Amino acid sequence: MADPSSYRPKPGQIPDSPGVYRFRDEHHRVIYVGKAKSLRARLANYFQDLAGLHPRTRTMVTTACSVDWTVVGTEVEALQLEYSWIKEFDPRFNVKYRDDKSYPSLAVTMNEEFPRVQVMRGPKRKGVRYFGPYAHAWAIRETVDLMLRAFPVRTCSAGVFKRSAQIGRPCLLGYIGKCSAPCVGRVSPEEHRELADEFCDFMAGRTGTYLRRLERSMQEAADEMEYERAARLRDDIEALTRAMEKNAVVLADATDADLMAVAEDELEAAVQIFHVRGGRVRGQRGWVTDKVEEISTPGLVEHALQQLYGLEQGDAVPREVLVPALPEPVEPVERWLTERRGAGVSLRVPQRGDKRALMETVQRNAQQSLVLHKTKRASDLTTRSRALEEIAEALELDSAPLRIECFDISHLQGDDVVASMVVLEDGLARKSEYRRFQIKSFAGQDDVRAMHEVISRRFRRYLKEKQQTGEWAEGEGGPAYGEDAPGAAAGDARGTDGGGTDGDTPPPVGPRDEDGRPRRFAYPPQLLVVDGGQPQVAAAQRALDELGVDDVAVCGLAKRLEEVWLPHETDPVVLPRTSEGLYLLQRARDEAHRFAIAYQRGKRGKSLRASPLDAVPGLGETRKQALIKHFGSLKRLRSATVEQICEVPGVGRKTAESVVAALAGTAAPAPAVNTATGEIVEDGTT
Repeated sequence: MADPSSYRPKPGQIPDSPGVYRFRDEHHRVIYVGKAKSLRARLANYFQDLAGLHPRTRTMVTTACSVDWTVVGTEVEALQLEYSWIKEFDPRFNVKYRDDKSYPSLAVTMNEEFPRVQVMRGPKRKGVRYFGPYAHAWAIRETVDLMLRAFPVRTCSAGVFKRSAQIGRPCLLGYIGKCSAPCVGRVSPEEHRELADEFCDFMAGRTGTYLRRLERSMQEAADEMEYERAARLRDDIEALTRAMEKNAVVLADATDADLMAVAEDELEAAVQIFHVRGGRVRGQRGWVTDKVEEISTPGLVEHALQQLYGLEQGDAVPREVLVPALPEPVEPVERWLTERRGAGVSLRVPQRGDKRALMETVQRNAQQSLVLHKTKRASDLTTRSRALEEIAEALELDSAPLRIECFDISHLQGDDVVASMVVLEDGLARKSEYRRFQIKSFAGQDDVRAMHEVISRRFRRYLKEKQQTGEWAEGEGGPAYGEDAPGAAAGDARGTDGGGTDGDTPPPVGPRDEDGRPRRFAYPPQLLVVDGGQPQVAAAQRALDELGVDDVAVCGLAKRLEEVWLPHETDPVVLPRTSEGLYLLQRARDEAHRFAIAYQRGKRGKSLRASPLDAVPGLGETRKQALIKHFGSLKRLRSATVEQICEVPGVGRKTAESVVAALAGTAAPAPAVNTATGEIVEDGTT
């Protein structure tokens, strides 16, 4: 626990101007971000008598070890910078709203030549029109199915679209009139884009003009005795009317507004948002957060507005935002919203009438969301706490292991040996902390040696980062660390340990302690779990002993009898089959196994798809495809001369010589045989 007076800035050092400040902990991580109209006045509030501070604020200032700030010109700039830093650093003491579910939206990809209507989740993309979000994906599909009668816009994937264009036949939707079939040229790109624009206009609430136009066209067709066309138009009108009826009219004046309500208690807060467009509720969202900082309802509203509109532009920000309480001060927030929209935005509290009644409905939804969240969390938190306590008691730990790291080794008969590291914090998976390793110090199958290497590399990185931040003096890591760290660290920085989230997305390479963003191996676990028995546990403990790490407990979970093995113990610890602690260890072990298998299969798949042309320097994917297309197969390319290869557009003589040399150094594969006919199939692989 740090004394705030030890890092308090000197009198007069803090400027009396708008700005954004950051508190950092002993690891140089940013733990809190705030903004202020006057930095001097705001920061002075943190360095008063600890007894006068709110308990959460007291915890923050005693966890921090330093504070810095950035001066800006206006309060609007401070608001923007605060939002950017909260997104970038993810400070532990800031309120962070997280969706209680992933809400789908109806999206129209206007950035494509032939716009496509589809269901989308996740971050918004540039050039895509979004409508919603909706509570359920099936609600979007029902709406789209009704509207395709009047607006036959493309809904197929890129693969289906390309295939239909190649064979010259549209898909089923093209035959039944629910797609204009631009893939086979039934409409031009301009005509299809006009359909997509009309679709977007209708979804945006401009429905009356279009329906009246359809009704006039239907009447004209009937007058001219074109009864089939009139019947189609009648069906289109009915379909669009049914689509409109799915969204009830809540505001008679065709208002475009977002209504936000907040329900809170001492520990948590829930936010509900209704998106009203054209007087109809077009979507709904909900967030729940822990109140890790001292914050009032206006402060919660301000943070929610940042979360909601921080990445939005143009019409995605409505003309009117109705909230339960106005941020203090409200003028910078209104100016910020106006800048995001590019036009005036009104931020106010509804006092009477239909908007006040609708706000009460949103408030009831927020209250129910908070009650449901607390009910679920109470059960989950109780179970997780009991599991951690059981583990601590069974392994004789001083305290419950709040951070658990589990390691597993995977290979295919000794080839493509990889390892995984998964992380549980408070009993929950922390997928952003998952890491993957390639075993490169030896070849073959040796799980014990591989486990020793992985644990050594993981904790060498941890000690190296402690040394960089001054927490670990030079040479304190023991002889093995002092001798081996430079080479190991260099190898890690070159990517010998791949890492990433559960989508195989690698995190940024290397520690980033200078700017306070999370580093790859900055956090040590209280408990290290390995997938295996006594040999693997002994290897992990030996790696820690060699590095001088003595504050991390180690255990192993053997698959056969689900026994828990400890270092230097001849008998395992047997937890009851009904134990929540055993179940938590099993979940960690199984998750590490799954993550390792996924990585190993991905590496094996890449090696199976490898081509001799991959080794040619300067030969990219485009020119590889051009070579195969020109010669028809890899076999014919292998028999071609340098002069013949030079005839391919974009391939020079030097590259052609490299291709010939690369293919000459690889043996031709055995001919493929069609098992049905016995014919030899000419090699056409790439």
